[in-house]
Amino acid sequence: MNPAFSKVVQQFGDQGAHALVIGDVMLDRYLLGEVNRISPEAPVPVVLIKSEQQRVGGAANVAANLALLGISTKMIGLMGNDSEGQTLLKAMQSHGITTEAMLTSQHRPTIAKTRILGGHQQMLRLDQEDTQNLNESEQAEILTNIDTALAAQPALVILSDYAKGLLTETVCQQVIQRCRARQIPVLVDPKGRDYSKYRGATALTPNKKETAEACDSSQQDPALIAKATALKQSLHLDFLAVTRGEEGITLIDDSTHHLNATAKQVFDVSGAGDTVIATLAAGLMHGLSALDSLSLANIAAGVVVGKVGTVPITKAELLDALMTAQGNEQAHKICALEELKQKVSRWKQQGQKIVFTNGCFDLLHAGHVTYLEAAKKRGDKLVLGLNTDRSVSALKGPTRPVVNENDRARVLAALESVDAVILFDEDTPLNLIMAVQPDVIAKGSDYTAAQVVGGKEVLSWGGEIALIDLVEGRSTTNLIKKMHA
Repeated sequence: MNPAFSKVVQQFGDQGAHALVIGDVMLDRYLLGEVNRISPEAPVPVVLIKSEQQRVGGAANVAANLALLGISTKMIGLMGNDSEGQTLLKAMQSHGITTEAMLTSQHRPTIAKTRILGGHQQMLRLDQEDTQNLNESEQAEILTNIDTALAAQPALVILSDYAKGLLTETVCQQVIQRCRARQIPVLVDPKGRDYSKYRGATALTPNKKETAEACDSSQQDPALIAKATALKQSLHLDFLAVTRGEEGITLIDDSTHHLNATAKQVFDVSGAGDTVIATLAAGLMHGLSALDSLSLANIAAGVVVGKVGTVPITKAELLDALMTAQGNEQAHKICALEELKQKVSRWKQQGQKIVFTNGCFDLLHAGHVTYLEAAKKRGDKLVLGLNTDRSVSALKGPTRPVVNENDRARVLAALESVDAVILFDEDTPLNLIMAVQPDVIAKGSDYTAAQVVGGKEVLSWGGEIALIDLVEGRSTTNLIKKMHA
């Protein structure tokens, strides 16, 4: 995980740019109760209602996620001239969403989904909707509002399609073409089997089931990602992000990247896709790459699936999750050889330059930290081979190390400059270097290139040797002498 994520999230909304969400808005009702008996009238459970909640759903939930992350957000959607519409409008406004471009239909109801829950178990869902495509006058009015909203130059547009009739092919293509003319990115959460109406968008974020349907395939098809790659190319997208539930997220751009899911406990996946596309959008708006933005979105999704019902994420929750993820990731930097080889293989596939260094790193001090920062600058990823306690004793004498190998590894893993730590017990790290095959081998400038273990081998596969200047007067030996004095 990029350690700069927290800083970026803290800056969400600071630049004054705004996002525009266009799509199918809906009201999510939750009737929460308890089940203690079966009805005598029919073999169904009796739910004793204890409370009722009303939440924004569909495209409105995408807008709520953006707004609660700190992004100024405008919403264009269609609601009915009914009490549900007024409830939905007030709920959106309570989240800070700008709703002046919302349309009220005299011909169709506000889309509403009423869920009845006994404990955490959903017992029944009641839907109120009309999913016919917009009529001519409604479509003309929507397009007029879209033109007005685009004239205000949003930083990004999201099309949130729930197949409820608003995002017709005409609407989608006019939005995409007008945004392309203004160089505004368009992200789409798609629906249906035919994705041609989204042609020319910046990116799509279908889930695995939707991807399989669009590719005329099955979720179990081992060639699904290859077919999704072909779909991305045929639609002229910059990238395609496939959300795969407990399997994580797969990004398809110039290559393929897989992000593992982060959720520890899943209560409800409702709204997780909304959170993904909203967080992805927020990251892109603030200069993150597609991969980094999706990594952020993956963490955000891990938070909301731990809640019951459709609940947007807040900036504070995302920052808390980032702190937890960063702590976990630091510990995960410490790895065994097979795990390290897999990491290095992924990094190389992504075009990352691998730097290797090794040492005892007993009593970590400023000289160590400065050296490691300089070594990291010679490439993209720094792998650190750490001497075990036994090998440190063999090199430095029976009184060393002062700090045991597990503690040394954990402290080094916490450094931003270090991407992987592996313990080795041999006299030299040569076998480790041969396994990793780094692009750069780094060592202190108190060595010559000829003295660097593994240097000849690294040069043989086109790599290089980097001799790093040391900070004068900083050493573990000097620290120990000072303590004894």
